Amino acid sequence: MRTIIYHNPRCSKSRETLALLNARGIEPEIVDYLKTPPDAATIADLVKRLGIAPRALLRKGEAPYQALGLDDPETSDADIIAAMAAHPVLIERPIVVHGRRAALGRPPQNVLAILG
Repeated sequence: MRTIIYHNPRCSKSRETLALLNARGIEPEIVDYLKTPPDAATIADLVKRLGIAPRALLRKGEAPYQALGLDDPETSDADIIAAMAAHPVLIERPIVVHGRRAALGRPPQNVLAILG
């Protein structure tokens, strides 16, 4: 089964999640999403697989969050997804996709639920 991790090597949680996968014999396809950002359709699919609202995937401490006014509760899901596609630093990490399921590795142990 194909496993993908949307990874930021500078993030400790992302590194821990990758190590957890490797310890279980899983060598995921690694997508450094800051260098190779997912497009809006991919982000929408990830949100659907995660079972969360797009807003829940936003990193609120990043500069573009305030600059783009994403704290406005009236901002549409489509606009939030477009902002993440244009500014991938806004995407919470890591995201692991295993088959048709996905999990956010915060904490890293969250991904165990989709591996079984």
